[in-house]
Amino acid sequence: MHRIPFLGLLRLLRVRQWTKNLFLFLPVFFAGKLFDTRIDVQVLLGFLAFCMAASAVYAWNDLRDAEQDKLHPEKKNRPIPAGQVQPAEALGLAGILGSLALFLAWKISETFLGLLGLYLVQNLLYSWRLKHIPIVDVSLVSLGFVLRILSGGVLADITVSNWIVLMTFLLALFLGFAKRRDDVMLSLDKKQPTRRVVDGYNLEFLNMSMVFSAGIVVVSYIMYCLSSEVVDHWQTDQLYLTVFPVLLGMLRYLQLTLVKNKTTDPTRVLLKDVFIQITIGLWVVMFYLIIYHKKFFQIS
Repeated sequence: MHRIPFLGLLRLLRVRQWTKNLFLFLPVFFAGKLFDTRIDVQVLLGFLAFCMAASAVYAWNDLRDAEQDKLHPEKKNRPIPAGQVQPAEALGLAGILGSLALFLAWKISETFLGLLGLYLVQNLLYSWRLKHIPIVDVSLVSLGFVLRILSGGVLADITVSNWIVLMTFLLALFLGFAKRRDDVMLSLDKKQPTRRVVDGYNLEFLNMSMVFSAGIVVVSYIMYCLSSEVVDHWQTDQLYLTVFPVLLGMLRYLQLTLVKNKTTDPTRVLLKDVFIQITIGLWVVMFYLIIYHKKFFQIS
């Protein structure tokens, strides 16, 4: 097979997955400081560090899973199992990106360095063994999103609300169960597991876990919007209006998963499903107007 190392290494970075690191900006958005240039620059640097760290993790994980990925109908096309990138090249890329990420984090903040370091250690342990333990696997992925939220708070010098931490973990857990459901569906079609961890799951458990998680996410978000603490902080009782796009978005994702079996990659869903894009866009616009234009949303 003809190799094009640069293109293979570029694919190994999984640039599309960098959208997950936008979670670093959520504390800034929720705090109403989105247009504070000093904060934005700080968080942007943290975003860059997280992108490099995430790509280092992807390269390392793909290196460890190369033989197993060769049996997967989609993952066999990844750069390493497809022969586009040699193992030594992938290892070198992971080392360089991880080192640069830690160096940048060190230059930014010691606390941020600690959080980014924890993210890398967590993912190394995940790739090494923990991803093969049912429930622990999706919990660790969800913890990665919590670390992003906490990092965004540290970078912007903002105290992150317990509500935001809770909802972030629950939403990531919901998406993680959806992804595992796809793995189980694939193993049933091919009559052989594509991941060892699927032995600890079945469709009934994952369907129930998704519905259970989705319900808690929506209820938690409703409680957040109606809590006296939030109402007093923003001086508006109109946040409950943003529940509607959240509910519709969750229902759409359940439909894509349980009816159409199209949730192999949450990032791909985000980038391609128009319905999901509309609900997210509507939520952002509504929340933006309520937070940044309070004069139109005073308590009645």
